[in-house]
Amino acid sequence: MTDANREISRRILDEVFNQGREEVADELIAPEAIGHDPALPEPTRGPEGLKQNAATYRGAFPDLRVGIDDQCAEGELVCTRWTAKGTNTGDFWGMAATGKQATITGITIDRIAGGKIVESWTNWDTLGMLQQLGVVPASMPA
Repeated sequence: MTDANREISRRILDEVFNQGREEVADELIAPEAIGHDPALPEPTRGPEGLKQNAATYRGAFPDLRVGIDDQCAEGELVCTRWTAKGTNTGDFWGMAATGKQATITGITIDRIAGGKIVESWTNWDTLGMLQQLGVVPASMPA
């Protein structure tokens, strides 16, 4: 079962985020699913929440590519360490496009039941992305 669960998490990143195949969310995300991401003001909910989230990132970074660096699974949990790269050529979170490329790392833990993601927790380097885009100044040395 852990291999099947890993595949579900992989498909979300590859098919929904990389390829823009939003309909895959209907297949792999439970209607009652909750996605937690401290970078977002509210949790995402169900397939529509994931579709909206992916569309936001793909709209801001049309060349978005998310690669899986590591993945492990135990029981109903899948942990995926990923790296995303893209060029900011569209509006993002109310900010105008910068034309700059960013490379972001993150970790997502998915809880899978009945062949669908029912809960997800994502933490990623939001500050690093904003610094790479020039929206937030780079950190000053101590």
